[in-house]
Amino acid sequence: MKRPGEQIREAVTSWPGVTILPHRFGGIEYRYGKKEMGHVHGDRLADLRMPRRLHDELIAAGRARPHHVLPETGWVSVFIDAPKDVDDGIELFRIQYERYTGSSSPSSV
Repeated sequence: MKRPGEQIREAVTSWPGVTILPHRFGGIEYRYGKKEMGHVHGDRLADLRMPRRLHDELIAAGRARPHHVLPETGWVSVFIDAPKDVDDGIELFRIQYERYTGSSSPSSV
């Protein structure tokens, strides 16, 4: 079975236009064009910057937590403790992808 970080990488990099590079604070950064979609720290944590409204909705719904270091910012964190958390992390990256591309799903691009 693939590790969580590998599962996220496989899913997110399958979407057209997504690139990866080392993140300045460790881990892997995912970009669409010049915009950072988010980054993953190993197999345990994904961080994504969201507009405030979406940030608040994701936290209220229990889909993410305030950023683990900068809780007052627009960043959210997804802790990967179970297989479902991998799917949740991929879903948040999909939301970012759709925001940046204006598409309804990565497969429709």
